[in-house]
Amino acid sequence: MTKDIVQDGIPKPQRNWAMAAISVGISVAVLDGAIANVALPTIAGDLHVNPASSIWVVNAFQLAVTISLLAFSSLGDLWGYKKVYVGGLLLFSTTSLICALSDSFWTLVIARGLQGFGAAAITSVNTALLRIIYPTRLLPRGMGTNALIIAVAAAAGPTVAAGILSVANWPWLFAINVPIGLIAFGLSAKFLPANPVKVEGQRFDVTSAILNALTFGLLISVIDGFAHDIHWYILIPGIFVMLTIGYFFIRRQLHHPFPLLPIDLMHNRIFSLSVVTSVVAFIAQMLALVSIPFFFQRVLHLSEVATGLLLTPWPLATMISAPLAGRLMSRINGGLLGGIGLAIFGLALCLLALLPAHPTHFDIIWRMVVGGIGFGTFLTPNNSTIIASAPSNRSGGASGMLGMARLLGQTIGAAIAALMFAFFPGNSMKMSLLFGAGIAIVSAIVSSFRKTTVGIYKKTK
Repeated sequence: MTKDIVQDGIPKPQRNWAMAAISVGISVAVLDGAIANVALPTIAGDLHVNPASSIWVVNAFQLAVTISLLAFSSLGDLWGYKKVYVGGLLLFSTTSLICALSDSFWTLVIARGLQGFGAAAITSVNTALLRIIYPTRLLPRGMGTNALIIAVAAAAGPTVAAGILSVANWPWLFAINVPIGLIAFGLSAKFLPANPVKVEGQRFDVTSAILNALTFGLLISVIDGFAHDIHWYILIPGIFVMLTIGYFFIRRQLHHPFPLLPIDLMHNRIFSLSVVTSVVAFIAQMLALVSIPFFFQRVLHLSEVATGLLLTPWPLATMISAPLAGRLMSRINGGLLGGIGLAIFGLALCLLALLPAHPTHFDIIWRMVVGGIGFGTFLTPNNSTIIASAPSNRSGGASGMLGMARLLGQTIGAAIAALMFAFFPGNSMKMSLLFGAGIAIVSAIVSSFRKTTVGIYKKTK
C-alpha cells in the first residue's frame, strides 16, 4: 500500500537552498571521480608501487560505485532520499580524510573503495531528490541545472588537480573534500525535503543486493578484462560465473514486488528506450573522450596542457546547452529534442573523425563545441524522461537506473576504444569516432519516435 502526500515541489526559498546542497554534494562526488587520475604517477612513486598497480586507486572507487548504486537507490525508496544522501555525504567526507592520511598503498585503496560507497549513495538518489524539490513543470529546468553542475565538475577535475599539485602534495587532493563535504552535509541536513511518498510493506532485499553486487561487479571486471587483453582462460570462467549469477538475480527481480533492479519499469516503453539510449550515448561519448587525447598527443604531438585545453570546449558547450534544453522541453517534445541532440552529437563525431591531416586549433575547437552542444541537448530531456516516467514511489530506482546506464555506457565505451586501439593501431581515433557516430545517429532516430510528457506515468505491468 502506498500513502501519497500530495506535494508538487517545495517553496522557492527552500528550493534554492536545497539545490545548493545538491550542487555542492554532487560536484564534489563527480570531481573526486576524475581528480585522482592526474596524480596516479605521483602516488605510485610515493607509495612505491608500479604504475599498473596504481590503477587500483581509481578502480576501487569505480567498482564500489558500480556494485552499490542500485542498492542505495532501493534504500532511498525505503528510508528516504534525504537520509541516504546525507549519510553518503558523511561517509564520503570521513573516508576522504582517511585517504588523505593514508601512509600505505592498500590503506589508500581500501579507503577509496569506502569513498566509492559514499559517492554511490550521493549519486544514486541525486535525480530522485530533484523530483521532490522541483514542481513538475520545472523538473526539466532542474535536470538541466543538475547536468550543468556535473559537466562543470567533470571538466574542472584535471584543472583542479593540477592546481592543487602545483602547491601541495597528493594527499591534499582528498583532504580538500572534507570541508566541502561537511558544508554539503550541513546544507543537506537542513534544507533537503523528506520523501513525499511512503511505501508500506517494502523491505530491503539483502539477497538481491548481494546478487546485484556480484553480477555488475563481474560484468565490469569482464569488460575491463577484454579492454586490457586478459587471457581467455580467465575471462571465460568469469563470463560463465557472471551469467549464472545474473540469471538468478534477474529471475529473483522478476518475482519481487519491489525489485532492486527495476525490471518492471522496463515494461514502460518510454522508460526502457530512454535507458538504452542513455547507455548508447555514453558509449559514444567515452569512445571520443578516450581516443581523442591519444590522437592529440601521439599524432599531432600536442602537450598535455594543450590537450586539456582543446578538450575543454566540449564540457563548456554542454554547460550551456543542458539547461537551455531543459527550458525548451516546455515547447518541444522531450523524445524529439533528445533525438535532435543525439543527431548533432553524432554529426560532431563524424566531423572530428574527418579532421584534416594538419588541423588548426580552430578546426578542433568548433567541432568540440558542436559535440558538447549535441550531448547537452540530449542529456537533459533524456534524464528528465527517465525520472518522470517512473511512479513517485520508485524515483530512487529510476535514479539508480540512470546512474547505472551512465556507468555501463562509460565502461563499455572504454573497452570498445581499447579494442579499436588493438585492431586499428594506426587509425584508432577515426574508427572509434565513426563507430560512436553510427550508434549515436541510430539512437537519435529511435529517440525521435518517443512521445514523452514530463510528469505523466503510465502504470507498468
